[in-house]
Amino acid sequence: MIKVEAVTHRFGERTVLRDIDLDLSERRIAVVGANGSGKSTFARLLNGLLVPDTGTVSVDGLTTGDRRQRREVQRRVGFIFQNPDSQIVFPLVEEDLAFGLKNLKLSKEEQARRVEAILDHYGLSHLRHQSTYLLSGGEKQLLAIAGVLAMEPRYIVLDEPTTLLDLRNRRRIQAAIAALDQPVVLVSHDLDMVRGFDRVIVFDDGAVVMDDRPEVALDFYVRSVA
Repeated sequence: MIKVEAVTHRFGERTVLRDIDLDLSERRIAVVGANGSGKSTFARLLNGLLVPDTGTVSVDGLTTGDRRQRREVQRRVGFIFQNPDSQIVFPLVEEDLAFGLKNLKLSKEEQARRVEAILDHYGLSHLRHQSTYLLSGGEKQLLAIAGVLAMEPRYIVLDEPTTLLDLRNRRRIQAAIAALDQPVVLVSHDLDMVRGFDRVIVFDDGAVVMDDRPEVALDFYVRSVA
């Protein structure tokens, strides 16, 4: 379980999150809210990309405030950015997938097995020697997801992964997310995408203003911005 307890976070003088208390245990959780509401900051707190100014974020009892535990949290919680260029670092698809695995100190045989399995799973085998710079937006986002999944995290957090995509690629990524085995926390403006989720959390001005089933929380959110 991911637990957020009495969390407040600031950027300079601006408080972007205040007094957040949440237990995240459902299989599919969506986070929605207007731009600037704090939802992307919240997502980054869940795997230690950011550490709260006050309060604690813990994953399976490990806290992000402890530097050694934070490394383990980041192994357990895979994070996928809105823009895949933020996490694709190598010029070839196969090399990029192998990068994180090398940091896990896996054997070369295990690295090769995982790369092969993830390429096959996402239908990217034909692109293994392709330049990452020449991939389409959808292919890049699939590669970003594949790179995270190759690390075999226990949880997946995604920050608006379909925002920059056209309709075809958006549907492709939606299908990939729907098929994930891991518990998912998804930040999204795509309300149709999250209607089948277990839970929707609505942020406004750095606070949780609604936390309920999708049919309740999304109705509240739509009415609040109308």
